[in-house]
Amino acid sequence: MRRLVDVKFCAWIVSWAFLLAGSITAVQAAEPSAVKLAVFDVDATPPLGSAMAYDPVKRLDEMTLRCRGIVLVGEEKPIVLCAFDWIGIANEGHDEFRDALAEAAGTTRERVAVHTLHQHDAPGCDFTAERILREMGQMNYGRFEGTFHRQVIARAANAIRTALGTAQPVTHYGWGQADVKEVASNRRIKGPDGKVRATRYTATRDPALRAEPEGVIDPQVSILSFWNGEKPLAVLSYYACHPQSYYRTGVPSPDFPGLARFIRGQAVPTALHVHFNGAGGNIGAGKYNDGNFENRMLLAQRLAAGMKQAFLATEKAPLSPADIRWQAVAVSLPVAPHLKEDELVAAIKTEPPAGYIAKADQLAWLKRRQAGHEIDVTCLRVGKARVLHLPGELFVEYQLAAKALRPDLQVALAAYGDYGPGYIGTAAAYPEGGYETSPRASNVAPEVEEVLMNAMKKLLSK
Repeated sequence: MRRLVDVKFCAWIVSWAFLLAGSITAVQAAEPSAVKLAVFDVDATPPLGSAMAYDPVKRLDEMTLRCRGIVLVGEEKPIVLCAFDWIGIANEGHDEFRDALAEAAGTTRERVAVHTLHQHDAPGCDFTAERILREMGQMNYGRFEGTFHRQVIARAANAIRTALGTAQPVTHYGWGQADVKEVASNRRIKGPDGKVRATRYTATRDPALRAEPEGVIDPQVSILSFWNGEKPLAVLSYYACHPQSYYRTGVPSPDFPGLARFIRGQAVPTALHVHFNGAGGNIGAGKYNDGNFENRMLLAQRLAAGMKQAFLATEKAPLSPADIRWQAVAVSLPVAPHLKEDELVAAIKTEPPAGYIAKADQLAWLKRRQAGHEIDVTCLRVGKARVLHLPGELFVEYQLAAKALRPDLQVALAAYGDYGPGYIGTAAAYPEGGYETSPRASNVAPEVEEVLMNAMKKLLSK
């Protein structure tokens, strides 16, 4: 008799366990899945002897170049944001990086944003130029050889796969802004006729040029952060300025933005700090930097101080999967009229490679546009925050215009995505002259402003 009661009791317990498990499963299925965040960070420092943008690597220093970013997982397919301590990633190189990171994260290319900070003692990447030069039999363009770049692609993709296994829940996002003092200044110094009479580069030794006003800049650094309760998991910063203090040393360097990022990472070690360069094409540190080596740390401390104030000013808000959205608009950027295929091919065959935007860079961009290639302009929505992702060395006026379009929102901008277009000025800037809109620097026509403004308006529309 005792045996029969035990059996019936056990059966009753088991049946209730199944009912309870079913109820829990039903409740879980009814609730939206939590937002999760994975972070990744890999070394992107080129080895000794390899080519950087201007010089081969002569020595490695304590500060390495990084490829770091985040993967956001919500209701829709994952979103990947990635920032490189490189001068630029262009054309098919940009495509291959996005494709590899998308595959690793289980998403699609248009949901991946890959940007550079544009440091000059760093590599550049353009697989289109590499392929064209190889097909032409040109062997003296070492900086386009992509073996190392493909190693970093694989490294970053593997890091994402690993990071997804330890993704953490995100309960809140944060937004903060603060002014950065005595770092950014406009590079284009105009004369009485409205034309550019001088360029105030990022290291300016002429005291008269340094004495000129700051000019049009965006002084604010914006901080978008992700939190698990009271614990910050990732801090994304956005600030518009060329990142050079000095370069041509043969030593890979993340320069002053990388140092500022390091300082803040040490102060808030639970969070991965990822920095993005805003629309800094016509912005540099020239007013506050005469090229003295000590200025690198001084500029870094000033930028870090602004980052700290923005972080302290952060206002947090709960985050649900429905608060995260991603939009993409494919744009066809107009080719600069000075780009002629036959002239570029002849120059590549007869002239030594010179400068970062060399003839091979220009030919690669031209061939891409001839093939009908479009560039994705994208926008991340996180609650009231909006982050735009755009190509090239964008002028700061685009960033200011984006913020003016939606003063009711928290808007930031990351430029230096696909570097194929080179500098991207405003329509008014091209007839003004100056280096940034010259045939040496810009691969697009003045009509580019209308194309990009229309894309930003669409992405920021209500």
